[in-house]
Amino acid sequence: INIQVCVAFVLCSPQAVTGSPVDCPNQDTAGTSCAISVEKLLERAVQHAELIYRVSEESKLLFDEMLISYGMNLHIPEGTMCAPKTVTVPRSKSEIKQISDKWILHSLLILAQFWIDPLVEVQASLENYENAPSALLTRSKWISTKLMSLEQGIMVLIRQILGEGSVTLEGPEETSDRFVSSNILETVRRDYSVIYCFRKDAHKMQTFLKLLKCRQIEKENCSLF
Repeated sequence: INIQVCVAFVLCSPQAVTGSPVDCPNQDTAGTSCAISVEKLLERAVQHAELIYRVSEESKLLFDEMLISYGMNLHIPEGTMCAPKTVTVPRSKSEIKQISDKWILHSLLILAQFWIDPLVEVQASLENYENAPSALLTRSKWISTKLMSLEQGIMVLIRQILGEGSVTLEGPEETSDRFVSSNILETVRRDYSVIYCFRKDAHKMQTFLKLLKCRQIEKENCSLF
């Protein structure tokens, strides 16, 4: 499927925009009594993660085009842009067999929660850009909203699969000046870094959810490789 056609559908379809992994009929106002099955919830969460990743890819390309139109070249070394790392992906089949469903779910929650505030800040920052593409602004807002929905879905999965209520996790530490900039160039550099690095972690979330779905539903031949 052509990514631009897919993204256009995602951003224009009311169902795609308003849907959430935890949407279900007969849900109470607090959003806690939902009879949706783990299988259906995982299917929706995987779909959410796939769309978030696709739109994040499109956002990165739009940001690249905007930089070109501004005549800017950030010269950011790829190897240093995304430190510190949030969650490490297992690199072998043996490592995948060793990780638990609890590790996967907690890693998913860490990834989602780590990026919510930075993406909201980038969304607000982009509003102050001169002639920022409307497509980039729309996608930035959409990603922030959908990531919050995905976080809710992950927390429901934690309750249903692990039987855990409230979950307190320690993610990677953030430096105090990570999202504070003193000039225009640093602001652009910061915003680009967030979009660039989130795209990588969005792919991790998609991958982890597919692995979890396989383990919970298919229960065999589950691997990242």
